[in-house]
Parts: sequence; structure tokens; C-alpha cells
Amino acid sequence: MLALIVRRLLLSVVTLTIVAVVVFATTELLPGDWATAYFGREATPQRLERLRAELGLDRPATERFASWFGRALRGDLGSSLARKEPVLGLIASRLEKTFLLGGVAGLVSIPLALALGIIAGLTRGRRADVAISTISLIGMSLPEFVVGTVLIFVLSITLQIFPALTVVRADTSFVDFLPNIVLPAATLTIVWVAYILRMVRTTMIDVLASEYVEMATLKGIPRARVVLRHALPNALLPTINAIALMLAALLGGVVVIETVFNYPGVGLLLVTAIRNRDVPLIQGIAITIAVMYVTINLVADLLTTSLDPRLRSLRG
Repeated sequence: MLALIVRRLLLSVVTLTIVAVVVFATTELLPGDWATAYFGREATPQRLERLRAELGLDRPATERFASWFGRALRGDLGSSLARKEPVLGLIASRLEKTFLLGGVAGLVSIPLALALGIIAGLTRGRRADVAISTISLIGMSLPEFVVGTVLIFVLSITLQIFPALTVVRADTSFVDFLPNIVLPAATLTIVWVAYILRMVRTTMIDVLASEYVEMATLKGIPRARVVLRHALPNALLPTINAIALMLAALLGGVVVIETVFNYPGVGLLLVTAIRNRDVPLIQGIAITIAVMYVTINLVADLLTTSLDPRLRSLRG
């Protein structure tokens, strides 16, 4: 198990290094010059020269990457061009709201998806399964922005229950901020439930058709005990990876949701940074998201491996 952890950690380091190279190269390939885009019409030769020297744009790209990556490893992501604040501080303040959004959505969607997936698996081919499967297919087919737009139309414009957009500041108190999180969290919940319950249903059906479940049934063990003691634990194990993927997808899909609802999280911060051509902030957000994505998947992989001896033998 220790060797497996070491290998996974080394693989994660290699992955993050490759991501850092891609992030830096992508921002380097953006058309135009950072300094010119930053000053716009107010650009003068003196200003451009001073900012280029400050950003190191007069040095080779490889040297600038080594400097940026070395500082990033020490936790220094530089300063935002537009906001004149440390990038790490800006990201940390917005991640709090993004985690709040994901936490609320997760607390609702994960138990709901597990319950619906189990019901669908136990009632395969019957009305309950058909209804749940149909709803999940619809939820999987609709993009986040479509789900969000429909919720805005129904709950905000038509019924006028919740605000359509977040108009309060990111540092607003939790009580005042709470109404603004309902629609974004509901959008995430609908999408997450659709994917997770599909996974739970599939694994539940496979487990119920397995030999050890059939053997337990033939021995006369009550159906409820077979499901709870034998089928359910084995069906839920693969769901850990599915939930991890949903959490990781939050880091990418949240950009769309936060933009639709003007939600002050890290996704909206990224969109604003791109609009302002704030390259240090773009790079910082991208590498932060990559670190979190790799960490979530690493934890889920190690957790499933530790809980399932069969995976330890295969991956060891």
C-alpha cells in the first residue's frame, strides 16, 4: 500500500508539472502583448517598457517559466495586474464561496442520488426505475447554463422567490448571502444527481446479479439483509470515484454556473481575469484548480483502493 501511495504521489507531481507547462504556454500563446492589453489606449512607450521589465517579458520564455513555477511551488503566485493584490489572497477569498456552493449542493445531491440510484436498481424495469432513469437522462442531457436559465425563469422571474443574480458582495455575512446561493446550488444539484444516480443504479444492478448475492439468496437470507449487508456496500464502492469526479467537475463547470448567476466564486474571478487580460491571475487560478482536481482524484483513488482488497492486488 505504501508503494502504491508513493507511485500515485509521483504521478500527481508529474501531472501537475505538465499542467503548469501547458498553462504557462497557453497564456504565452494568447494574441497580443500583456502590457499593451493592460494599458489599452493609455499605453505609452515608457509605461510599456516599465511594465514589461516588471513582468519579465523582456526575458526568454523558458527563464520566465522557471521563475514563475519556482515561486508557485513556494506558494507565491504573484500579484494581479488589474487589482494590485496577491493572486493567492484573491483566489482564497473566492474559493470560500465556491466551496460553500459545492458543499450545499453536495449535502443535497449525494444522499438524494444514492437513494434514487438504489431504488432504481432494486426496481429495474418497473415504473419507479423508468421514471427515475428518464429524469436522470434529461438531467444529463441538459447543459448547466440551460438548467440555470430554466430555474431563473421559473423561481425568479415567474414566482419571484429567489434572486436571479447575486448582487451582494463576496464578503457579505452568511445570513444575507444565503438566498443568493439557492439557484446556483439547485443547478449543481440537478446535474450531480443525474450523473451519480446513474452510476449507483448501474453498479447496483451488476451487484444484484453477482454470484455471491445469488448464493446468499439461495441460502434463504432475507432480501433486505442481502441488499443491506452484501449488495449495498459493494455497489456504493465505485460511487466514491463518481462523487470525486463530480467534485472535480465542480471546479470546471462552476465557471459556467457562477457566470450565469453572477456568483462571486473562483469561476467568476477567472472570467473577469480573462476579460481584463490579467495573466498572473489567470495562471494562478488555472494551477490552483489543477492542484485541487489532482488532489481530489488522488484521495478518491487511494480511498477506493484501501477499501477494496481486489484493487490493492491489481494496482500493487
